[in-house]
Amino acid sequence: MTDYRIKGETGEWEVVIGLEVHAQVTSNAKLFSGAATEFGAEPNTQVSLVDAAMPGMLPVINGECVKQAVRTGLALEAQINMWSRFDRKNYFYADLPQGYQISQFQHPIVGEGEVHIDLGEGRSKTVGLERIHLEQDAGKSMHDQSPCYSYVDLNRSGVALMEIVSRPDMRSPEEAGAYVKKLRSILRYVGSCDGNMEEGSMRADVNVSVRKPGDPFGTRCEVKNVNSVRFVQAAIEYEAQRQVEIIEAGGTIVQETRLFDPSRMETRSLRSKEDAHDYRYFPDPDLPPLVFDEAFVEALRAELPELPDAKHARYVRDLGISDYNASVLTAEKEAADWFERMLALSAAKQGKPLTEVARAASNWVISDLFGALNALGKDIIDSPISPEHAATLLALIGDGTLSGRLGKDVFQIMLETGDDPEKIVEERGLKQVSDTGALDAAIAEVLATNADKVAQYKAGKEALFGFFVGQTMKATGGKANPKVVNELLKAALAG
Repeated sequence: MTDYRIKGETGEWEVVIGLEVHAQVTSNAKLFSGAATEFGAEPNTQVSLVDAAMPGMLPVINGECVKQAVRTGLALEAQINMWSRFDRKNYFYADLPQGYQISQFQHPIVGEGEVHIDLGEGRSKTVGLERIHLEQDAGKSMHDQSPCYSYVDLNRSGVALMEIVSRPDMRSPEEAGAYVKKLRSILRYVGSCDGNMEEGSMRADVNVSVRKPGDPFGTRCEVKNVNSVRFVQAAIEYEAQRQVEIIEAGGTIVQETRLFDPSRMETRSLRSKEDAHDYRYFPDPDLPPLVFDEAFVEALRAELPELPDAKHARYVRDLGISDYNASVLTAEKEAADWFERMLALSAAKQGKPLTEVARAASNWVISDLFGALNALGKDIIDSPISPEHAATLLALIGDGTLSGRLGKDVFQIMLETGDDPEKIVEERGLKQVSDTGALDAAIAEVLATNADKVAQYKAGKEALFGFFVGQTMKATGGKANPKVVNELLKAALAG
């Protein structure tokens, strides 16, 4: 539990948050037609007669979309409803050709579940899920194409959405942000949604109310279509403060739908909030109910990949990786896949068990690789360094071919060129010097040049030893093996 409170003139207020996340289902075709779903196509080029609601056109359910919803429910530890039904939700929008949306109301495909969120510093929380239902998306109205007209693009019309409805269990922007991140991670692991919030394939409706701690829930307002974790948190902060100020001024919160303006970081009224009866829900007469058997559900359960919580636990338990490192590495499936490939290759190249190289490898990935990729504005899938080349680099450092400093130099060249580290070392002569003859000569020259400091060292000023190490490394261009240098210097100074 996080201790987040809004401070008002009458004391502290608690914020109550529930989220309705709309996740576009990963599928090559729409929910009720065979039209394509590719993002970024020219307007109205991915529209079937069903999507355009032409007379006599009947919807046909896309089986893959159904499977994706069931997989998602299983991954979220939710109840899979063996019988579910599609309804018509009636309302008028210019970009809703049918005049109704085919959705699920009383009988959703997935029932109650839960999401476990990590809040850092040993804090965690479980957020309950109320339901997941399938529905079709609307089209898109475009008001910036002409000074006189609004246009409609129906490419998105009929695209399959999962609406994932949480319980009002969150009490801070931090918790809401962690919830969206975790939900996105799970969906991407399962492959049921790409989670790309910038492209609109995942967006959140944020329900916010405030109350005095311990009081009943207050009247909520819904902030529609928020498309980033940062904006979800900002919308909650603004909306909660707005509601507290209204109540303390003697006003009343009106249940309504609001929008979030990211340029001003504020919410604004959009329309009064409709209740379910306003939509005149009734069963869609053109679609039979969805009926599953246990074999169908269990087959989909068997297809699930190792999910982030299970992978995190395995990293800590079996590989000895720290809890923090495991959290970072498992947050995104692509990062975990990259790390596991690199780890297996690294252990093989060094001839060691996974457990002996896992901790150092995880530290390198998180501090060196992720740090560099962040600076470059790249994700792991765009990394110029492959898992194979990374494993080779760690092996070269591990066997003494490269010192830590030379390893960093080679790493920088790999980032710039994407080359194999062995090729870089060979072409640029960057091998670590461990030849005692060459190092003896360098040490002799360093001691001869600094005879006064040698005398001080022998007189008891042992802190000068680091100076001699540094001078020797400098003389060898940083290529000397530090361990060998230490051993040879101790012998030379003792003579």
